[in-house]
Amino acid sequence: MNMLRKFILGAAVFGTLSAQHSSAAFEVTGATAESQGHALAVAQKEQDAGWGTMTSTMTMTLRNGRGGESVRVIRSQALEVPDDGDLSLIVFDKPADVSGTAFLTHSHITEPDDQWLYMTAIKRVKRINARRKSGPFMGSEFSYEDMSSFEVEKFTYRYEGEEDYQGRPHHILESYPADQYSGYSKKVSWVDADNLTVSQVHFYNKAGVKFKTLTATDYSQYEGRYWRAARYEMINHQTGKTTEIGWDDITFGVDLDKRDFTKSALKRAR
Repeated sequence: MNMLRKFILGAAVFGTLSAQHSSAAFEVTGATAESQGHALAVAQKEQDAGWGTMTSTMTMTLRNGRGGESVRVIRSQALEVPDDGDLSLIVFDKPADVSGTAFLTHSHITEPDDQWLYMTAIKRVKRINARRKSGPFMGSEFSYEDMSSFEVEKFTYRYEGEEDYQGRPHHILESYPADQYSGYSKKVSWVDADNLTVSQVHFYNKAGVKFKTLTATDYSQYEGRYWRAARYEMINHQTGKTTEIGWDDITFGVDLDKRDFTKSALKRAR
């Protein structure tokens, strides 16, 4: 499952962004807040299983807090891999200075994810160091780690009860990354109590300070099962910058296999 991976973005925005799920209310179970949180995370993962392949187009808008903005047009594709993390490939088509840039992610259930960036300016593939995945992805407010698919085993959890958000009941789920190189100390997610879609996420840095907020809106259901948001906005409270991602042309059941997600495919993607 993604993010923007979900995030990346669902299938390609993947991680935070791909934690979007089918319609079935979750009943809180477990003797402790930790076991309840883990059960909720498992329910999220299981309900989105089976989507197989997906393609989409995205518009990424970067705003600098002073009124300036830059708009990028992106294609994405993703492949669900049984018993491992998902594969995703995104390609920048516009503007000209980033056209042809492509980003490949091989997510894994417990091991560090593999990520590569093809840069047209120097015509080579750069591997993203696992220790630097907290860095900004292509100048946006999303990080490289936000671009991986959501994997239950890479976090510990704590359930913090229910509260209303935007007029709907939501579960409050805290997630603590197991990866020592994560840029986050924890994430706090507002999970719709009816369909388990993620409406909002607060991100806390290593000092324990909330520094980013993600909101996901305009959900639609595909194939009678899979929920995907049409709009994401990530706000950086420290810099005042925002990144908005709009999703269009989401299609499931596309003819893709693992050969479409190799480093060779990364170079051809442009």
